[in-house]
Amino acid sequence: MSSLFEDLKEGLEEAIAYEKGYGAGRVKTYMILPVKEYSGKEIRDIRTKAGMTQSVFASYMGVSIKTVEAWEGGRTHPTGPVFRLLDILSKNEEMEYIVAK
Repeated sequence: MSSLFEDLKEGLEEAIAYEKGYGAGRVKTYMILPVKEYSGKEIRDIRTKAGMTQSVFASYMGVSIKTVEAWEGGRTHPTGPVFRLLDILSKNEEMEYIVAK
């Protein structure tokens, strides 16, 4: 299986060749799966499974500790980009993190 970068590079090379009159054009389509929305309990479970405190998790997500508390308490809900990060984090069983001091 090739990487996305390799696919894009190959596609650009084919497009250049096609514009110069060599070869035939082709189409490759990528499907983006819908974003899963997580509940407050699921967010807390993902955070604890990753071994993160609320403080570290807030830094990882780029939000305040109060925001993480509100998510986990169900008072507010994250937006799409955070759900993507949660999805990635939930599937990464060997998550390692570094706490900057």
